[in-house]
Amino acid sequence: ASTDHDSILFDVDVNTGVIQGGTTNAHWYRLGLFETLPGRCPWRSTHGYTHHPDGNIPVKGQQLPDIRGMLELVEKSHLKLCPDVPFVGWDVVLTNDPKIPICLLEVNLSCNFFRGSFDKKVYLDFLDDMLVRLQAQRLTADADGKKFKSN
Repeated sequence: ASTDHDSILFDVDVNTGVIQGGTTNAHWYRLGLFETLPGRCPWRSTHGYTHHPDGNIPVKGQQLPDIRGMLELVEKSHLKLCPDVPFVGWDVVLTNDPKIPICLLEVNLSCNFFRGSFDKKVYLDFLDDMLVRLQAQRLTADADGKKFKSN
């Protein structure tokens, strides 16, 4: 696919490395008033894809090798390369080179979960903590008489 706007995204169980069902997100990018009419644009997609469309290759149920190594690589990379950025998406590639079996492909600084599985409690606790900190900073700024630009 030329972009993520036209692709199938397969979820992965981060505990086992087993690939789950695939989904799309192309419906998020539909433009125009016509697309808002009932029945034109589905608001949700399903994880119903099981095969890659190029050659009908089975994907769901396959297991990624060394899921722990992948997670370790992206966690260490995040801490070293962008420790002050709360969320990023890491793309990794598996190689046939035993010296470098897993490589970073890219980091997506404007990422979303693309309907993948994630620990919702950890995520919501993180958001709650961030909002509490922001509120405390705002109250301190207000008490100090700091002015912020209005739009």
